[in-house]
Amino acid sequence: MTPGQQADAAALFDPLRPRLVRVAYRMLGSVADAEDAVQEAFLRWLGTDRAAVRAPEAFLRRVVTRICLDQLKSARHQRETYVGPWLPDPIVEEDEDEDVTLPLMLALERLSPLERAAFLLHDVFGVGFEEVAATIQRDPAACRQLAARARAHVREARPRYAVERERGLEMAQAFFHASRSGDMTALGAMLRADVSLHADGGGKRSAAVGVVQGLRHVLQLHKALGVLFRKYDSRLVRICCINGLPGFVTLEADGEYQTTALEIEDGQVVAIYVMRNPDKLRHLH
Repeated sequence: MTPGQQADAAALFDPLRPRLVRVAYRMLGSVADAEDAVQEAFLRWLGTDRAAVRAPEAFLRRVVTRICLDQLKSARHQRETYVGPWLPDPIVEEDEDEDVTLPLMLALERLSPLERAAFLLHDVFGVGFEEVAATIQRDPAACRQLAARARAHVREARPRYAVERERGLEMAQAFFHASRSGDMTALGAMLRADVSLHADGGGKRSAAVGVVQGLRHVLQLHKALGVLFRKYDSRLVRICCINGLPGFVTLEADGEYQTTALEIEDGQVVAIYVMRNPDKLRHLH
């Protein structure tokens, strides 16, 4: 391939890259793996007879999805041996609403790879079932069934009463100040009785080895953490949306970033998602 031909291929591919990464990330839950999948798709694109491709975006979305389906087979084993709760890589959004929130991504983890692909392509990205069928190599009727089963599984993960963005960010800021100052009264007033805390350290940084359930246990944990926060610096970097949820990014005393995302219903925090695994935070540096 001549440099000119490669430049022409890149000129068609590069404008589609952000959308392809979005597809891959929602399939895999990993920024690095999504970027690798899209780069692999680009290498295959270089070897394709591009003049015969009438719809490059559909073609490349198909290629990326198939690469992701192959990766999910090995990813499932990795999840089973993962140390502590697994959370998807945090995506920080400041100017746009996220179509797939963190709770929904966790619900997607319980689906089969084909169910996940059918649901994401059709329900999230608006792809018709004919194209879904061509992508996952099933007939359209089977794809409709896959999407319907996936829809039933993830229905509960859809926010029923989505918090208004500005109000959510205000609560995130209040949560940061209460948790770092050790104000358990203020913090407790924000939490629902059945609140849960999910912390992903990946065995690389200290984190709860299981999901912490219930107001009393979550407050006990934050009371202990408050002592450490007052002794060691936990600096607020910014208040923002993380995977569609209000939250914040901090720089901790060990020099690593940390993200905290809050799932809010009816004005109270029902779940707290903390990312501490440094491997999943590299893209924030």
